[in-house]
Amino acid sequence: MESPSLLLLTTLLAFAFKASVAQWTPAFATFYGGSDASDTMGGACGYGNLYNAGYGVNSAALSTALFNNGASCGMCFTITCDASKTQSCKQGMSITITATNFCPPNYALASDNGGWCNPPRKHFDMSQPAWETIAIYQAGIVPVNYKRVPCQRSGGMRFTINGNDYFELVTVANVGGSGVVSQMWIKGSKTDWMVMSRNWGASWQSNAYLNGQSLSFRVQTDDGRVVTADNVAPYNWWFGGTYTSWQQF
Repeated sequence: MESPSLLLLTTLLAFAFKASVAQWTPAFATFYGGSDASDTMGGACGYGNLYNAGYGVNSAALSTALFNNGASCGMCFTITCDASKTQSCKQGMSITITATNFCPPNYALASDNGGWCNPPRKHFDMSQPAWETIAIYQAGIVPVNYKRVPCQRSGGMRFTINGNDYFELVTVANVGGSGVVSQMWIKGSKTDWMVMSRNWGASWQSNAYLNGQSLSFRVQTDDGRVVTADNVAPYNWWFGGTYTSWQQF
């Protein structure tokens, strides 16, 4: 049974998450990656092939003000072009994207003339297919409004294990609900639960020797919800393998 203090913390986090998804906020958006979004694969969050990760082409790179040093990886936003400020919008259209990459600042350019992702600007560098849902190609950059929304995913969470002996680097993808992993734990079939630490983006690390053991994962999202995926990776798992659970938020 959860302790009263844990229940209170979970309730407060859930309340804060609901408050964060309720507000429209102004920003700007550009696009990258080509008409097939092929150049959006990979990225600073570490998801690699975004189709395999469950995210597809509806993705965006976030500016420093939104990326939060990788803690926003997996977050979902609904974006709409602000037709009150430009003629380049596709009227009545919106798109929901997943944060999968970082748009770095370019201090050689002014923030209002090419340095679109310079702090403190809130900016989305969207995949071209996502962009063309809300704005015309020729515009290049448009003012938008965005709000954080819950993530709708198909299937369970996916865990990709890289690293080597005594170093498991686990990237968790296709996370529903809040979409943002705030803490992870790992458990071998011969160990207790062990806290993992964020390595970068959506990748978490453990420094235990877990070869030859089936692996379980416990995932907490930033709204305080926790899901346990037991025995996701079999005892003969390998580095470079991806293992899909039935569990989801």
